[in-house]
Parts: sequence; structure tokens; C-alpha cells
Amino acid sequence: MFVRWDSQRIEAEEARALPGYREPATVRTFDAPEALDTRFYEVRAKSALNRVPNASRMPFRWTINPYRGCAHACLYCIWGTTPILMGDGTTKPVAEIRPGDFVYGTVRRGRYRRYWVTEVLDLWSTIKAAYRITLEDGTEVIASGDHRFLTTRGWKHVTGDEQGSLRRPHLTLNDKLIGTGAFAEQPEDWLDYRRGYLCGMIRGDAHLATGIRETPDGRAHRFNRFRLALTDSDALDRTKQYLQDELGIRARESVFASLGRRSMRAITAGGHDNVAAITEMIQWPRGVRPEWCKGFLAGIFDAEGSHGEVVRVANKDTQIIDWITWCLRALGFRFTVEAARANGCRNVRLLGGLREKLRFFHTVDPAITRKRGIETVAVKNPANLKVAEIEPLGRGYRLYDITTGTGDFIANGVISHNCFARPTHTYLDFNSGRDFETEIVVKVNVPEVARAELMRPSWKREHVALGTNTDPYQWVEGRYRLMPGIWEAMRDSRTPSSVLTKSPLLLRDIELFKEIHEVAGFAANLSIPTLEEKAWRASEPHTPHPRKRIEAVAELNRAGIPTGVLIAPLMPGINDSPKQVEEILELCGEAGAVNIGGIPLHLRGEVRDIFFEWLRSYRPDLVPRYEQLYARGAYVGKEERERIQALLRPRRNGSGTRAMRGSSPNLPPDRDPLTMPAPRPPREPAQEKLF
Repeated sequence: MFVRWDSQRIEAEEARALPGYREPATVRTFDAPEALDTRFYEVRAKSALNRVPNASRMPFRWTINPYRGCAHACLYCIWGTTPILMGDGTTKPVAEIRPGDFVYGTVRRGRYRRYWVTEVLDLWSTIKAAYRITLEDGTEVIASGDHRFLTTRGWKHVTGDEQGSLRRPHLTLNDKLIGTGAFAEQPEDWLDYRRGYLCGMIRGDAHLATGIRETPDGRAHRFNRFRLALTDSDALDRTKQYLQDELGIRARESVFASLGRRSMRAITAGGHDNVAAITEMIQWPRGVRPEWCKGFLAGIFDAEGSHGEVVRVANKDTQIIDWITWCLRALGFRFTVEAARANGCRNVRLLGGLREKLRFFHTVDPAITRKRGIETVAVKNPANLKVAEIEPLGRGYRLYDITTGTGDFIANGVISHNCFARPTHTYLDFNSGRDFETEIVVKVNVPEVARAELMRPSWKREHVALGTNTDPYQWVEGRYRLMPGIWEAMRDSRTPSSVLTKSPLLLRDIELFKEIHEVAGFAANLSIPTLEEKAWRASEPHTPHPRKRIEAVAELNRAGIPTGVLIAPLMPGINDSPKQVEEILELCGEAGAVNIGGIPLHLRGEVRDIFFEWLRSYRPDLVPRYEQLYARGAYVGKEERERIQALLRPRRNGSGTRAMRGSSPNLPPDRDPLTMPAPRPPREPAQEKLF
């Protein structure tokens, strides 16, 4: 694994700016056989510790990636003002979204693709040539030529060629995009809108009264009372704010006694002047403006509306029903008024499906986000979203993109792909195929930066896992030797840590592992998906031999370093036969592996296309089986998953080592990356890279 680099270096041949780095990268090539056709981008990182998003499936919160071996260009896609459908049902320009926000994406559940709330994991921008895509209903989206949208014929790039290097599925005038069409503009927060909202909310659900009553001692008492009690704090807070801003009324807030299951809060105000001002504010207007209509519909929906299969607003007051229908008609909505029930209550029901629901929510902007949800609603395409024009804009534009947990998001009413590069995202203007292997980014200063961050007084010595994205012991580490400095920083800061790798090169640093384990706790895991020679050479042609990895497991455990094995990915029909898995279990047990885990193959994002391309050349007979196994998404179904996991159920092998997904007995649970609890309910685990 050690390469004779020094005599084969070719000095810097160019400099190139990479997105996310302030200084241009120094680009180097080397004459070593392992490095032919590979370029190394030497950069200086501003930080080393990367926080793993809370939505991640990983059971640890911190990682360090000294190398980046994968990137592609289609991540930089969308014009900054493009509205994105947020998880609370509102919209926000893509340029204003931040990691940690929640937006709508889509997932496959059963036979249908459904809308699903997902977390934004990252956002970035670049300057690229842009195109305006116009649909027949007037929807417009500005995106780069590399961006992909979901059509009735699958995912397609904005531009492409029929032949040559840019041969790929791309939009034509015959394509029809999937979604609801352009989002409506949200209302302006003007006085008319606020007056309308207060009118709808207070008439719909508040108690407003003034009068005279007799006290127990026989005297007359004039009372003035306003009270609004709700279970939803967002509508209550909006009402309270509007009363203060427009009327100067500081309503008192208190817990409201309720017999229902959900707690309620109330705002109250008294005094003649306050009640008189509120009464005047909610008078029916004479000259009705659109913004008042929007506010009124938002208020009455928050007070009396519901959203299940359809959007409804219920009320007994015929005057309120008349105003609801008048405002809906003024704003161009179709509706029907249902027959009165026995109690005299009537429903005004919105017509038009999901497209009109979203238009209603965005046009009037109700405060109660609970009532605006569309999660699990099936993605359908009644809208006329046929491509009418693809217009090149002729110059570079600053374009934005986000990475989400579902791999997509809703951009101005159409389903928009954000790409993961085998399978995690990177932002360096490379592609996800050959560039993953030949364009390697090297963070040359990461040991120094890691030491500075790990030695800060504020560092809480949480577990740091390496090898979670790209292999830190890929063969280029033999040249750059970044890992020893990182491990020394872990040792000196007493930070518990672990590593996952395919390479016995980690044995070079075994003394450092011992020192870390003594002061903080350390664990290693080696990925060994197969021992079958043909499958290994076909799926991992540039990795060390699997049996060399088993030897490394044995040597590490003999040295007192708790070391396990991950059989990943387990590929149906390729490396999942009981005989193959049993051989790995036996040999790794003999090597003293403290744990042996396995993960079925995941095919997320662009990994799916790359894997199927490889499968067609290696095992074309398995293509129909894989198309069936992964027809519903990135993961195999429950039955297949249970079959694969059964291969790894707890058992005792000849050496007495348990072959299972479990913890490392030499690490306390709060330090063991295999047992630390995830912040979310357990989901499908992440897999080691296939290529």
C-alpha cells in the first residue's frame, strides 16, 4: 500500500477555485501507477470537525473527512428567488433557506410517490449558465442545464444531447413535469389583511360582549369583555400581535380550562375603550379589497376551518357564510356550500384538489400550520405542466441548491431533484461517475485545524467517527499522511473516536490507536463485503484484498484495539449466499472481531444509475431481480431485508466471538459508535460506499 511518491511527483500544474474554499486549490498529478489519470486538489480547510445533521441515520454527531473523492455539477441549480414549499406549508425563496429548515420532498410509499416533510441538510450556490423553463400553465423555473426535474417519463436534466458526452435524458417540448404548478404569492401583511384576519378570527371563535348585569347586592354593573381561547398557539399569537400593533391593546394571556384532550390558552381584554375598538375593527367593510378578503379567509379558517381530504369552513351564521363565499369568489376559488346539518351548521367546501388547496393556503396564509399539512398525500399530476419553452438566458447567474433527506424538494410547484454523489452530496463541480475516482480533494491542513478545534475549552469530547463519507485510508493517504496528525489531536484532547475503512494501511497508525484507546476509547471497523475473488474485483477493483483486511482485523485485536467487521453492502445474488457470509463470519471470528454487522445494498440518488450500469455489464441476469427489489425506492422490502439480516443473527463461531450487529465490549456505550443512541427513531442504516 505504500507508494514511492517522492521521486514521482509532478509539481503543481495549475490552480483551480473550488466552491466553498476561499483560496484556489493547487492541482497536482503523480506518475505512480496508482495515480495515473488522477488529479489531486490541495486545499486549505477552514474547519475540520463536521457536525452530522440531526436527521442523519448515523449514531454519532461528529466526523472528520480529510479527503473528498466525489463531486458533481448538478447540485447548483435553482434561481435564488424560486419559492420552495416549506414543511409548515408556507413558501420561502431558496436563497433564504438554511440547514435545519424543513421542506417538502417526496418518498415512495406503497404504489405511489407521496409528499413528505424532510430536513434541509445543506445549501450552497455557484454562478452558472441558466435556462428559463416555461410550462403551458405559465409556471416558470430558472435552473442550470444540469438540474433535473421529475416528468411523467422519469427524472430529466434541463438540457442534454442525443449523442456524445452529454448524452442523457433531458427535457423536450413533449415532456410534462410532475407537481401542482406555480405557487401563489403570499399576502402582504398590510392593515387591510390584519383587519380581515381579526374579523374572521374574532367573529368565528371569540367571545366579545358588552352590557349591564346585576350584582348579588342588587347594583347594576357594566361589563366589557373580550376572550379568545384556542388550542393552536400560532393563531392565538398572531391575533394577540395584531391587536397590539393595530389597536394598542395588550391582551392578557392565561391557561384556559378545557375538558378536551388538548390544552388551551386564552387571551383576554376588558375595559370599554378596548372592547369598543375591537368591535369597530371587526365591522363588515363596505369597500372590500382583496387583501381584506385574504385576511378574513385566513382568520375564519383558523377559527372554524378544517383540512383532511378537503378544505372546509363551517359556521351557523348565514351572514358569515355569505362573506366566506363572496371572498372565495372574489379571489377566483371554486367552492360548494353543503346542506345544513341538524344543528344548522353549514360547510363551505373548496373544490379543485391539491393544486387549489395549496393556492388557498398560500394566497390567504392561515396561521395554524397544523391545518396546512399535505404529508402522505399522493403525488398526482392534474395540472397542465407540459413544457412550452426552454430558453437559454445567455449569461452566468448565481444559482442555489439544497440537499434534503429525501433527495428532492418542491420548487415553484414542480418536483426538483437534488443530487447525492455516491450517495452523499459534495459541491465541487465534478460529476458522480468517473470523477468520483479521479478528482480527489485533499485538505492538506486538516491535522492542524483539527487540533485547534479539539483543544478548545468548549469542545465537549463527543465521539468523532472517521470514514463516514470517504475512506480516510484510501491509497493517497500513503502520500499525504494526514491521519497521524489527526489521531495525535484525538489523543492529546482525549476525544473518543473510531474509524471505518477498507484498507490495512491503518496498521501504520496502530501505536496511536493504542494511545487514544487508553485515554479516551477507540474502535476500528473494516468493511469486507465479500471474499469471492470475482465479485471483489468487479465491485471494488481498486481496494486492498479482502483477506488482507481480515489480517488487519486480527492484528488490531491482538494489539488490544477493539475491531469489528462490516459486511456491506450485502448485494442480493452477488455476495449474500449463506456460504459466502458464513465464511466471512468464521474467518473474522477467528481474527477476534468484536462485532460483525451487515447492511443490505441501498440505491439512493445517482448511486442507482451507476450501480445498474455496473450490474448490466457484470451480471445482466440479475437486472430484472434488482428492478423488482428496488421498484419502490432506495431500499429492499421488509421480506428481503429480514432474509439478509437473518444471515447475521447472533451465533457462536469457533472462536466464541458473536457474529452480529452489536457493540464493542471494550468501549462504554456512550463512546461506542455502534451503540450510541440516534436522536431520531431508528431507520434504515447508512451503508459503506460500493465503488
